[in-house]
Amino acid sequence: MAVRAIQEEGAYHYFEKPIDLNKLSHVVERAIQDGAARRDIEALQRQLREHGMFGELVGESAPMKEIYTLIEQVSPSSASVLITGESGTGKELVARTVHNLSPRKNAAFIAINCSAIPDTLMESELFGHEKGAFTGASSRRQGCFELASSGTLLLDEIAEMPTMLQSKLLRVLEERMVRRLGSAQEISVDVRVLAATNRDPHEAVRAGVFREDLLYRLNVI
Repeated sequence: MAVRAIQEEGAYHYFEKPIDLNKLSHVVERAIQDGAARRDIEALQRQLREHGMFGELVGESAPMKEIYTLIEQVSPSSASVLITGESGTGKELVARTVHNLSPRKNAAFIAINCSAIPDTLMESELFGHEKGAFTGASSRRQGCFELASSGTLLLDEIAEMPTMLQSKLLRVLEERMVRRLGSAQEISVDVRVLAATNRDPHEAVRAGVFREDLLYRLNVI
């Protein structure tokens, strides 16, 4: 069908998904060199611009266009954002796209899944620890906030984080300071925090597993 369209309808090229952006760029250049119709060149350039801007996010449905609009709105700032949606709906991909379109795009993007880390290790994972801070802490270790310096930290499934740690996270968001386990020294951090959950955050608040003050510190999309 695609070959017939090229032959009969005059289309310049067709692409199979996932679209190869390098290939698409080369086709645009070849189309210009071959003197293809302006409408074909503009259509190819639009594809390159749209797919390049939103990375692997593909779709033209009304809900996807709404997501694109939200991404464009939140990307330029350093505000914390809570991304909600069912499992498998691409929340981490949305977070990566927000990072890639932000002024922090050249710095680190660090993602951790709060549901996959034991409660006993999560504080160290987030804030780091000093040598000897606990059994097995054989050396100093930076936490994710330090590793994501000047970049973006994604806290996936944040509603699974123990409420005690949610309280400490809220303090970090407010004061931009972290303290490694076993240390009295506070460290200034410049990190944008994105969070994600597959739960309704307001229901999680009512269930007592998500702090209401933390929810309102995040901007929900």
